[in-house]
Amino acid sequence: MNEKLIINADDSYRKAEMQASDYFQILKALVSEKTYISTLTKDIQSWKHNHIRPYFFSLGRQKTGSRGYHHYIRWLDYTGKLESYLDRSISYIYMRDLGKALDSPDTQSRVRRTVDTLKNYLIDRNNKHETFSIAGLYRWAQKEGIEMTMIWLLDKLKTVSVNIPEGMDAVHAQRKLIKIIAGVIMHVLEEMEDDVSPEKRIQKLNEAIRLGYAYGLTYPFIDDLLDSNILSAAEKKRYSDLICTTLTTGTVPRLGSWAGNNSNLIRFIHSELRQAFEYIKAHQQEATRKNFFEQAYVFYHSQEIDRMKDLNNADYTNEEIYIPIILKSASSRLIARSVISAPEDEGFDNRTFYYGIYNQLADDFADLFDDMKDGAVTPYTYYLKYHDRRPDLINPFEVYWAVIANLIHNVYQSDSKTCEVILGRAINGLKRFKERVGIEKYNEVMNFFSVGNSKFNHLIQKMVRKADDVDFFDKLLRDHIITILKNDQKERDEFFSTIETVRNEINGMLKIGGHNILLGDPIIDAANYSLEGNGKRLRPIITWFMSVNEYGLKQSAVEQLLKSLEYMHTASLIFDDLPSQDNASSRRGRSTLHKTYNIAIAELTGLFLTQKAVEEQTFLDQFDTKTVLKMIRYSAQMTADMCRGQAMDLESKGKSLTLEQLNVMSFYKTGIAFEASLVMPAILAEAGESEITALKKFAQHAGIAFQIKDDLLDVEGDMQLLGKPAGQDKENNNSTFVTILGLDGARKEMWDHYCLAVEALQEAPRNITFLKHLLDYIVNRER
Repeated sequence: MNEKLIINADDSYRKAEMQASDYFQILKALVSEKTYISTLTKDIQSWKHNHIRPYFFSLGRQKTGSRGYHHYIRWLDYTGKLESYLDRSISYIYMRDLGKALDSPDTQSRVRRTVDTLKNYLIDRNNKHETFSIAGLYRWAQKEGIEMTMIWLLDKLKTVSVNIPEGMDAVHAQRKLIKIIAGVIMHVLEEMEDDVSPEKRIQKLNEAIRLGYAYGLTYPFIDDLLDSNILSAAEKKRYSDLICTTLTTGTVPRLGSWAGNNSNLIRFIHSELRQAFEYIKAHQQEATRKNFFEQAYVFYHSQEIDRMKDLNNADYTNEEIYIPIILKSASSRLIARSVISAPEDEGFDNRTFYYGIYNQLADDFADLFDDMKDGAVTPYTYYLKYHDRRPDLINPFEVYWAVIANLIHNVYQSDSKTCEVILGRAINGLKRFKERVGIEKYNEVMNFFSVGNSKFNHLIQKMVRKADDVDFFDKLLRDHIITILKNDQKERDEFFSTIETVRNEINGMLKIGGHNILLGDPIIDAANYSLEGNGKRLRPIITWFMSVNEYGLKQSAVEQLLKSLEYMHTASLIFDDLPSQDNASSRRGRSTLHKTYNIAIAELTGLFLTQKAVEEQTFLDQFDTKTVLKMIRYSAQMTADMCRGQAMDLESKGKSLTLEQLNVMSFYKTGIAFEASLVMPAILAEAGESEITALKKFAQHAGIAFQIKDDLLDVEGDMQLLGKPAGQDKENNNSTFVTILGLDGARKEMWDHYCLAVEALQEAPRNITFLKHLLDYIVNRER
């Protein structure tokens, strides 16, 4: 391997290690001399006046987020606490993530503006989307003019999620990735001048999202992967060597052959990380490039040192335990700034370097039991296991408070706002830990890690019991995002499971029996041939779900409706494929009906299936007769409108349509079928008009999104997955969303209709999660 070195790895790490060693000596002295106790006792005695109130003032207090994210925000606003809550939360983020000094007038002004903006957003009743929902993110991207980058990111996040192997926490990986991207965006916005041009702002935000993704990708596919048991020891060694070579030479080595069960995973990761690395490298300025590689190497190598530790080794020194933690916790935050090639800022570097271990020790304490279970070496697990044999070991809980004292008085120069935020964060961390593990377990841990000063211990625990207003927005948001991601995964699994189960049931009920004495069975045979194709059965599946899951109707009562919808849909496809119309040669992975039989049989079969669909609807005998007649009347109207839509399509061939004309035609061709799938069961269930109106609006936008995705797949799709040749629209000279808007414009239009469909769902009186996941399926499908 002859690549030229960009950095000297040993020198870079040795230099950082010396700085970390000096810092650790400061902390050791504070712990040894116990000076932090008297210092923090005074700080806490002053701090508590704003956080411990008489009993009768605390009666309205509730646990953070005890009734959910939105309820808690509304409660804070109602009680007048929202502004101070956001102020300490945003101040903390400016200090932790942006490395700012809170006594700076400029920082205070920026915090104030951010608090005002966030407060207005949180209490705005007109907000239609969750901040971190797909629709919410896309609406924000539209506002900023960065839709294509957001579409790119959504595709990337989906790909990453699919490729997280079993044995790794997919929810944690997604949350961490989102957090890193948000952090890089924050850095970019903070560096941006107030008078930046709109064009420059768009450019910077586009780069921030891509850089954030590129940097964040290292967490699931380097840190988490190497921490897991997915790879063998030999694979981890080889993978680690690849990463080290990349960081020291600035060039990603070729992967070469990779044997074993993980070969596909590693090839995907290698390709994705290579692209990410090249993007970061291309956006590095010459002046900051070396600094970036040095920080990245220090971070990775310190992680590796920690990863290689064995909890069964009783001989690690205090320095061996703490110095890698100081290095990795500091460099991980320094990298975020160097990724965007921000100018050097000595104050930022110093504050960030000293601050990192504060968060790391808090996180390690929170993860104490999980780390013990996994056999991970952290200051807490190691002290817990060997304190009785190793009196020289430093109590990590004492180091934690020593770090806090040093930060408040030596790094942030006794600033009162900094003291307020850091102490609030520390007490909040203990409160959350106590709530999570229970009082008995908490007391056991506290007795074990007590700092050897009963008065100080008593003071801390009094704050944990009695202090109020110490919660932070980022923790609430973190819990909320985790809940969203977990619920989404559960709902998505249920969605696909339901689709597969119901699809199989529908496939089993579609075959048409009977025998015509005069003509034999050509029409029935042809109908069954068309019905046997590998159809998605989306329309009857939607109807099944609405009928059975939402309206509580019996499946046996609506089977005829399910069959009628698929008969009608199949008939429309038969007509659509005819030489007089689209002249398609394959459908659902097989020859079209007129190719297999002949044109006349195909035409007759299409007519037969439309009548068969009506016949099936007349067998809905478990419902009120007038209700069934109302539904059949609606069904006939929808069939007529679908014919008009197809006629519009035929008339449009060779003509240039406007976007408005194409939207109308798409709704008639596709949206109406979705509408019927939703409205027909709603009519049978005698749903209210407002609900039916909301469902129609959803169907309109979902149907157009479906058609746009079809147009995109016709250009970009895989014939094997599509079950029909790609490029038919171009061959037939059809006006499509792609021909009118281009590929990027069509993607934007699809996502806009996605958002409009989501917003329509919010007008419905029931939370129909199935339809939300149906939308996700529509825009992400590959056939």
